[in-house]
Amino acid sequence: MILWIICSSCLYYTANAQMRIPPETVQQWAETFGKQLVSISTRYSGALLLQKKYKDVESLVKIEEVDGSELVQKFAEEMETMLGRKMKSVKRLAEAAEDADLYHEYNASLQFDYYNAMLINTMDEEGNFIELGGEFPLEENEHFNRLPVNTQQSDIQVPTNVYNKDTDILNGVYMSEALNDIFVSNFEKDPTLTWQYFGSSTGFFRLYPGIQWTPDENGVVTFDCRNRNWYIQAATSPKDIVIVVDISGSMKGLRLTIAKHTINTILDTLGENDFVNVIAYSDYVRYVEPCFKGTLVQADLDNREHFKLLVEELHVKGEGKVKKAMKEAFRILNEAAAAGRGSLCNQAIMLITDGAMEDFQDVFEEFNWPERRVRVFTYLIGRELTFEDNVKWIACNNKGYYTHISTLADVQENVMEYLHVLSRPMVINHDHDIIWTEAYMDSVLPNTAELFNSQAQSLLLMTSVAMPVFSKKEETLSHGILLGVVGTDVPLRELMRLAPRYKLGVHGYAFLITNNGYILSHPDLRPLYKEGKKLKPKPNYNSVDLSEVEWEDTEEILRTAMVKGETGTLSLGVRATIEKGRRVLFLRNDYFYTTINETPFSLGMVLTRGHGEYIFVGNVSVEEGLHDLTASDVTIANEWTYCETDIDPHHRKLTQLQAVIRFLKGKEPDLECDGDLLRQTLFDAVVTAPMEAYWTAIMLNASGMDEGIEMAFLGTRSGLMRVMRYVGSEKRVAKKFLSLADKENIFTLDHFPLWYRRAAENPAGKFLYYVPKEDTRVVVATTSVTVTVEKKTAIAGAIGVQMTVTMLEKRFWAIATQANDTDCSGVEGVCPLSCESIDINCYVIDNNAFIIISKDRSDVGRFFGEVDGSVMSRLLKMGMFKRVSLFDYQAMCKPYHHSSSSARPLLSPFYGLIGALKWFLSNFLLFLLEFNICGLWHSDHFVEAKSSFHATHKKVKVDSMQPCDTEYPSLIYEPSIKETNSLIKCGRCQKVFVIQQIPDSNLLLVVVQADCDCSRQHPPITLEPREVKYNASVKCDRMKSQKIRRRPESCHAYHPQENAEDCGGACTVLLSLRLFLGCLFVTMLRLLR
Repeated sequence: MILWIICSSCLYYTANAQMRIPPETVQQWAETFGKQLVSISTRYSGALLLQKKYKDVESLVKIEEVDGSELVQKFAEEMETMLGRKMKSVKRLAEAAEDADLYHEYNASLQFDYYNAMLINTMDEEGNFIELGGEFPLEENEHFNRLPVNTQQSDIQVPTNVYNKDTDILNGVYMSEALNDIFVSNFEKDPTLTWQYFGSSTGFFRLYPGIQWTPDENGVVTFDCRNRNWYIQAATSPKDIVIVVDISGSMKGLRLTIAKHTINTILDTLGENDFVNVIAYSDYVRYVEPCFKGTLVQADLDNREHFKLLVEELHVKGEGKVKKAMKEAFRILNEAAAAGRGSLCNQAIMLITDGAMEDFQDVFEEFNWPERRVRVFTYLIGRELTFEDNVKWIACNNKGYYTHISTLADVQENVMEYLHVLSRPMVINHDHDIIWTEAYMDSVLPNTAELFNSQAQSLLLMTSVAMPVFSKKEETLSHGILLGVVGTDVPLRELMRLAPRYKLGVHGYAFLITNNGYILSHPDLRPLYKEGKKLKPKPNYNSVDLSEVEWEDTEEILRTAMVKGETGTLSLGVRATIEKGRRVLFLRNDYFYTTINETPFSLGMVLTRGHGEYIFVGNVSVEEGLHDLTASDVTIANEWTYCETDIDPHHRKLTQLQAVIRFLKGKEPDLECDGDLLRQTLFDAVVTAPMEAYWTAIMLNASGMDEGIEMAFLGTRSGLMRVMRYVGSEKRVAKKFLSLADKENIFTLDHFPLWYRRAAENPAGKFLYYVPKEDTRVVVATTSVTVTVEKKTAIAGAIGVQMTVTMLEKRFWAIATQANDTDCSGVEGVCPLSCESIDINCYVIDNNAFIIISKDRSDVGRFFGEVDGSVMSRLLKMGMFKRVSLFDYQAMCKPYHHSSSSARPLLSPFYGLIGALKWFLSNFLLFLLEFNICGLWHSDHFVEAKSSFHATHKKVKVDSMQPCDTEYPSLIYEPSIKETNSLIKCGRCQKVFVIQQIPDSNLLLVVVQADCDCSRQHPPITLEPREVKYNASVKCDRMKSQKIRRRPESCHAYHPQENAEDCGGACTVLLSLRLFLGCLFVTMLRLLR
């Protein structure tokens, strides 16, 4: 009994006694581990030797201060020259097309074989080329993304819903054959040109160089050049559009489906220089988006897609009162014009209805006559022609155009008619306005998916320059006939090469925006998101505003000045993120900006205060530098332009290093090379040359090598890298690190390597350690190397070593364990103390609280707050770590789905049978109606209807993600607090922890009592982003806010010679008796519902 009491007392004492972790022991471990880290990193990287080599040449170099204002002007001028060459090419195409049309006589019986891009090189069963599919040589070309192309010939693409041997098509193709010579000539004059093309108003698309066009999985080609932004912007001036749609009871069923498709097609013809609203009417007028009541909103991608979602929710009800709707539409347009809002150019109302019975003449007399400033386009929906005269009268008396849409297949062609009408004033006046599009991603080309994975996201985009082509024939002048649009694409990566990275420094960059403030190119633009394993363009990828990327510019001073086309400078303190937002850097950035003449674009450039303000210049002989540049461990940034390899086709397969060496050896004297960059590269090659011998000596001393040291590396501002792989690829843990596929850690057009950027913000000579997000099995140690001349310091480069986590763990566990015979006299607390004990948990974390060493290997790379929320919370309260709020205005979030259920009455079996029969018969007849039975015997029309049906009626998978704004934290260590210890009360127990800074590093040693669970009181802290929710009022204000924008300079809304009598007409539809009875039966069925 006494023994039991003694044991119980012991147990009670043990349970309630408080563990004490001796801080002096933890400090001793941290100091010892810190010394070993410095020793390993210094020895295997050779950092001291490299710093000495640059120190030795300081007397031979000079440090120059970068003049940001002068540099941004120089970049802008070079971009203007480059873009000017593209504009000249397009002008030559336009002139050639117009001349070809002038001398071409239309031949209604023309028979002409051309190269159809979908049919080329296709043979029949007998081995003969099929019609329109002759032999068309194709050869893979580096300049055109390694696609097989024909640089001597263009070919023709025709959408599936356009008959490829239609007389208009044949005449247009025959006439535009004259463009072949101009395409080839343009490419010879400017080898940097990419795709050149002519989009015809009849629907065909002539593309140079010719390619094999690939249909979709259904064998359908949905691409129609007339839907492309470059075509629409070139064909018309900016416009304000109010779409008015009839949702009265008579619009039920197929008519409403056609109406919705018509609205969406109209929306697709709008761009960021246009403004729009959509209103629906029946007994009363309602705005599709109530937030936009009484106003016009910019027709950017965000708003267009928003309208489309709302249009899908429209339902029919009541009687159609078009008069009220037209008054509301006129009021919107008049108020916008009076207030100076909208495009201040073309204005139009699009009336979509199945009939207009009211007396509406007085509406036009009040709002639009006699000036007829607002055009009215009418779309009569359905097969019923009772109200055709009324609907046509509206269009013809308001300088618009009337079309009759009876099937879904009719929508595309009929909607496009309004663009030709709006183009009349420009055509008659022969104003060849050159337009530039916003950034876009061409998803038509076959290897788009490959490009998504191989290039920086911000450099996947392109812009197009285009010009309208008019008929110059006198007899058709008043009709203002638009023949089509010519254009060429400009990949933005080629434009950004004109702002070389080496001139901007580690964190510097250049960016471009449009006249509307949208990003054209920016290293922080992320146009793609991941859905499953696939990368896809975000719904709003090309309408990302500058204020959403440079979000520290809260007052939008930078954005306003750039949109206005001003030249100037601005300084901002910014929170820059690296490693995909996991870490934050506090920088002071100087912004320099100016406009690019003859374009709607503005160029911005960023230099970081401190090391970003200076560049050092060294010089060595070509012979000396060339010898060291050809060493086996040397590479240079292949995405940079040391020498221009894209001008001469023979140079396109050369890497940049091959091109530089051939140029310096005199084998390719015609290469255009960057002299400043070559001088700096040769200088760096000479200064860093001793590193090869240093690393080799270490590797040869195999007995002295620590197992787990895998690689040493260095990089310089000139993009030169040296790498020594201490371990063969078969034994190396991190096989991808520093490979060409490891874009994050090599020099790219978009950024300096991650380890270089991190080292630049750490004191020179002091190593920084981190576990890469992509591979938590390794640790990277890196430090910067500097050059100082006359108290000016510039970063010459960065050097580092990559090692395995296993190697560091072994060293750490050996240090963090006290032997059983340790002298514990004078030690208060647990002694001997060991990190291998079950009583304590030991962690090594970095300055952003990511775990580098832990007992549990799965913790490595994780945020410490996720593993122990209680200690992380206390560190935040104590100020040892600071929480930094960051924002992402390009995020994608999962939508919230609201489910609702409603009880339905039980139906009798008979009523259910009748309902099923009604559904089958009505849908079957609607199917026949849509296919336009009158034309079924014409196979091409049948194909047209079939493709349209499949395109419209197949189930569309709803994206699981949608654009949103998020806020997320990043934690950063406060280095003034080098050690701390504390106690956390957690219910029945108290948790003790001790933290000690590891000297000469960015690491901390954390020792925590293991047997006290605080997870209930202190849940894990995560870095997960939180969606920023806006209430209805704020959301509405954000949606309709009109940011400052610069309108296009030209506007063509009126010409006195315009032939307004050409306002459309109806095509006769003959109904068979069966079809009539079928329609009647469907109507009766609907009345029964």
